[in-house]
Amino acid sequence: MEGIMNKLRHLDAYPKVNEDFYSRTLSGGFITLVSSVVMLLLFFSEIRLYLHPVVETKLVVDNSRGETLRINFDVTFPAIACSILSLDVIDLSGEQHLDVKHDIVKKRLDVNGNVIEVRPDGVGSRKPLQRQGGRLEHNETYCGSCYGAESIDGECCNSCEEVRDAYRKKGWAMSNLDLIEQCKREGFFQKIKDEEGEGCNIYGSLEVKKLAGNFHFAPGKSFDVSNIHVHDLQAFRKDRFNLSHTINRLAFGDYFPGVVYPLDGVQWMQKQPIGMYQYFIKVVPTMYTDENGHSIQTNQFSVTEHFKAAERGLLDKPAGVFFIYDLSPIKVTFAGGHVSFLHFLTNVCAIVGGNCPLSFMVDEYICMSQSDRRCALYGRRFRSFGNNRLVYIPWSKSNEKEDGDR
Repeated sequence: MEGIMNKLRHLDAYPKVNEDFYSRTLSGGFITLVSSVVMLLLFFSEIRLYLHPVVETKLVVDNSRGETLRINFDVTFPAIACSILSLDVIDLSGEQHLDVKHDIVKKRLDVNGNVIEVRPDGVGSRKPLQRQGGRLEHNETYCGSCYGAESIDGECCNSCEEVRDAYRKKGWAMSNLDLIEQCKREGFFQKIKDEEGEGCNIYGSLEVKKLAGNFHFAPGKSFDVSNIHVHDLQAFRKDRFNLSHTINRLAFGDYFPGVVYPLDGVQWMQKQPIGMYQYFIKVVPTMYTDENGHSIQTNQFSVTEHFKAAERGLLDKPAGVFFIYDLSPIKVTFAGGHVSFLHFLTNVCAIVGGNCPLSFMVDEYICMSQSDRRCALYGRRFRSFGNNRLVYIPWSKSNEKEDGDR
């Protein structure tokens, strides 16, 4: 047994030195203090990284098909009344959604930005689809004329809005609303006059096909003339509109931790009489997975801006604020997780194992550079004799001379 113990003792890679042979210096104490502080800082940094989740980013090809794109928006127009402002959506396939009202809310604002009235612009504001054209039920006695814009015989337009919709579907402009009985009865022009000078905060969401397209806010009803998208402004008896606006929020999809919406809080003040303010948006599909495995399918986007002045006239490019979006074929995936314990332990060992030799090298350099070379001479007093035995040779002038000769 004693032989085995002796063999194990010979395998010791860390031979011990008696404390009587140590030489402690002021510089060594300072280096020990600094290295200890550095090791503590690095250790706490590793602790923080270990306790907090880390996110791994990858780029993959987006191979999704048949999905929809949800657009959440909140935009304020301080100088356009809600009754004038309309929202249209057009995609690359040619599908159009004109004067969108579903899931849209409008807030009337006074000149100071205070809310006057909040009214949903969608569900409940119109008749059901089977009565959209105005067909009479047994308890209705009124059937208003569509003034030549009927799509089928016997169709009724019982409100100014239905007459305007019928004209829009035909692609006709309404040159004089004073002659429309429904508009006179509802006080259409009086309503516009009462809201003159007001602003509008419009917010809500759109569910569109995952195709390139645009959605835009513009004054007037929109319709197509010879495949040209135009807005009828004659009903409002003015050809200049202040399109100054503030984008409170614009997002393509749901929020996820760390996302940045570049248009949030962007404000633009109109300086020219009329024109198109365009935002060209590149939408990047994104999937975020947290440390619990819960995934969020959403999007990020980048944007550039451009203003295009327009000529006045019905068939010119419509004045408005356009958000023109396109989809990137590359999908970004974020995967959240924690650093493994073995990785953490490896980094801690690397901190200790790297800091100690470095401190020793600095200490040796300082000792060697001292004027009396006493520290270096102490290091030479330990001589090796067989079986890894260290023998201390006391310092003397003769020894110093001997070391100097070497």
